[in-house]
Amino acid sequence: MTDRYAVIGNPIGFSKSPLIHGMFAQANGQDIEYTAIEGPLGGFAGAVDAFRTAGGLGLNITAPFKLDAFAYATERSGAQLLAGAANAMKFEGDRVLAENFDGVGLVRDVTHNLGCPLKGKRVLLLGAGGAARGALLPFLEQEPAELVIANRSVDKAHELAAIGARQGRVRGCGYAELEGQTFDVVFNATSASLRAELPPVPATVFANCGLAYELAYAKGLTPFLRLAHNAGVKRLADGVGMLAEQAAEAFAWWRGVRPDTRAVIDKLTVPLV
Repeated sequence: MTDRYAVIGNPIGFSKSPLIHGMFAQANGQDIEYTAIEGPLGGFAGAVDAFRTAGGLGLNITAPFKLDAFAYATERSGAQLLAGAANAMKFEGDRVLAENFDGVGLVRDVTHNLGCPLKGKRVLLLGAGGAARGALLPFLEQEPAELVIANRSVDKAHELAAIGARQGRVRGCGYAELEGQTFDVVFNATSASLRAELPPVPATVFANCGLAYELAYAKGLTPFLRLAHNAGVKRLADGVGMLAEQAAEAFAWWRGVRPDTRAVIDKLTVPLV
């Protein structure tokens, strides 16, 4: 019998998850059906209930439902309790297990695929929403010299930094406070690039930067990456590798086999310059 999985979000037409999991299944001999569900705003629980009733075994979660998925779950991992957001669920009878593989996938892409260790580095994370929450604990586990979280709402940056304070050296701030500071690695976890906008980050943060990483994918040279490029950053990356790696983690969680991600990354990569 073919096992059913899906990704749920709103909007969902842009999602590459069906393509990715289809490639993973074919390469690993797994008999699955993977579809996309556009969940109604305010109707996440009902959409998930219907999917489970129809025999669905697992879901990937994308915006704007990651906090809803966390609340829906009956069991959450330790990382989930810190992140407060879920990007994958697994259904076992009445049990709803939730996980967040965003940060794990991001760190694996940066450290393994791109060969850029974060240990001892000054790391800047732009944004304090769901994507940043998912990255918080995996980042701190890499033992950076300091993790700085900058956000338009300074209170949200401080709140997220407080969550991670027991795990490592982390602080929150507003964008204006970044003036005069430099970082080794800069991540854009804001939604600005989805609107072709630039987060209000000063170009000076890139003075000593070895990698500028855009969590959005398939957008080409976004305003954030263009700013980094013009500031002299030699290495630019978007979120294709993160997308593939977090998908591979979810696939392994569901199916017990971790697929290789290289073919997916090669297929989805678009030129950045």
